[in-house]
Amino acid sequence: MKLKLLFNAGAILLALHLAWSGWSHAGALDDLIEGAKKEGVVEFYGPSSMTPEGAEAIGKAFNKKYGMEIGFNYSPSGSMTRDVGKLIGHAATGVAPQWDVMLVTDAHHGSLWLRKLLEPYDFKKAGVDPNLIHYDSSAVSFANQVCLPAFNTKTMPANDVPKKWDDLLDPKWKGKMGIIHSTHHWARLAAGPWGEEKTTAFVKKLAQQDPILGRPSEMYTRLQLGEVLLVSTLQNSMIHRAIEKGAPLAQAEMDPVISPAYHAAVPKGAQHSNAGHLVAIFMTTPEGQELWEKYTGHTSAFVPGTTVYKYAQGREMVYMNQKQAKKVDKLSRTYGKILGFRK
Repeated sequence: MKLKLLFNAGAILLALHLAWSGWSHAGALDDLIEGAKKEGVVEFYGPSSMTPEGAEAIGKAFNKKYGMEIGFNYSPSGSMTRDVGKLIGHAATGVAPQWDVMLVTDAHHGSLWLRKLLEPYDFKKAGVDPNLIHYDSSAVSFANQVCLPAFNTKTMPANDVPKKWDDLLDPKWKGKMGIIHSTHHWARLAAGPWGEEKTTAFVKKLAQQDPILGRPSEMYTRLQLGEVLLVSTLQNSMIHRAIEKGAPLAQAEMDPVISPAYHAAVPKGAQHSNAGHLVAIFMTTPEGQELWEKYTGHTSAFVPGTTVYKYAQGREMVYMNQKQAKKVDKLSRTYGKILGFRK
């Protein structure tokens, strides 16, 4: 009898805890929703790969989910590295950020976090999975890229497709290989499986290949036109776009696989921070995940059943964590200079 009473008491306490937890999450979300309604608009910065059509679809779904009709203004990225640098420069002179929420890679948000330029929020209280919360609760991870060498299947003989990273150092690619300005790709290898010595030596040898430098969108076009035969790393969102348009682009298969995460975070001093934080939460919802995959081809490597989760099984994936942010930030700039992006 006593055991039964104890069991019933435990069940009641568990039910009360779950009810309180659900109420707490709902309360936090309700506060954000009300705050966003009052703000009336959100300035949304994201990758150009999501397209204006994708941004419009996300905006509509966002408003529908939270019962709002606020403005959703999309600013497509021309260069995340440049725009994050611009935000850092503006902050140093007291200029408020242009955007309320930025969807950029974990390395870019790491640069902002190190300079205390992200606005923290208790995302756990709003029901976000703690495994997705990063940078002292100021950023939310919601998708992963796959960054590998890319080539044109019509101009690249099958025997020439690189099978390992050292294949990029073959003299036959000299003056014919493109390198994008996302130098944090190499910095991740240095902070992770390769170590700094090996990676720095590799990047120096890449620089000796007389590479053609540019942004991802530029390399995407030049690869199709045959102006470059190979791009050292290119995001799978570009391959996703190519497949949709019938362009013959593909990624080489090799390990380790560089896998930057997309994070959503609110810059410090954002004018519409409630709406910005609500967008970050929305991107983790089924609606947000479905639309992000539809328009960019990205899904989370940490949600069982997703495309990238399945892809990652059995592969050596290179993820970045908060402890690596300082090293990745430093080496990204170092490798940019070695490759010729920065003087």
